[in-house]
Amino acid sequence: MDTLALKKTANEIRKGIVTAVHSAKSGHPGGSLSAADILTYLYFEEMNVDPKDPKKADRDRFVLSKGHIAPALYATLAEKGYFPKEDLKTLRHVGSYLQGHPDMKHIPGVDMSSGSLGQGISAAVGMALSAKLDNADYRTYTLLGDGEIQEGQVWEAAMFAGARKLDNLVVIVDNNGLQIDGDIADVCSPYPIAEKFKAFNFNVMEIDAHDFDQIADAFKKARATKGMPTAIIAKSIKGKGVSFMENQASWHGSAPNDEQYAQAMADLDKIGESLK
Repeated sequence: MDTLALKKTANEIRKGIVTAVHSAKSGHPGGSLSAADILTYLYFEEMNVDPKDPKKADRDRFVLSKGHIAPALYATLAEKGYFPKEDLKTLRHVGSYLQGHPDMKHIPGVDMSSGSLGQGISAAVGMALSAKLDNADYRTYTLLGDGEIQEGQVWEAAMFAGARKLDNLVVIVDNNGLQIDGDIADVCSPYPIAEKFKAFNFNVMEIDAHDFDQIADAFKKARATKGMPTAIIAKSIKGKGVSFMENQASWHGSAPNDEQYAQAMADLDKIGESLK
């Protein structure tokens, strides 16, 4: 996919996010929108996955450690063809398989049930270690929130990954700077993030999470790195693409009403038009 196609796909995924959260009348749009470009690149360019065979043995694994941004993962999976995009409107509805957090037992393409913050990276490290023990070629990717890395379990997992030289593991931190209670630096600062991962023997890169050239370069370098895991610190904008949600902590876990939904979709339609 070229850069323009990736931008168009990411914009469609953002529409899916807003639609799903609006239909549910609950959910987490801010962090979902900030991660949309990273997820687009992973599923449409980087990872070896097949919607027609979601459980194939040699597929690359993805763990959404910050499981509350399930709308972003679901919108990406739907865009990729794992299930109908129309199903996004059933998010969090009684009886729907699209629960508020990812469920590996019922959702095609979900490799790990997640939502308890801090735990996803541990599961991803286990998957990466399993590949090493089996001499398998698949790679493992996990996406963390920058507020999530306030959890101690994250650093236990990072210590283990660095010590075991898991060069088939890529940890991405969605660094949008905001969590449910406000600025991450004020709540419980995890900074400096890059230096922390470097201390655990990671190859570390810092990029603009909305620049596909930088994203592509980072994943290419991660693939070429041997003997150590990679951490990509992706500086992002919470609520990216929706004017009134951008950089607003209040949109961490709030759903748009009908009027706000119309405005959000108009914003994204305008972006779509600019990409033609």
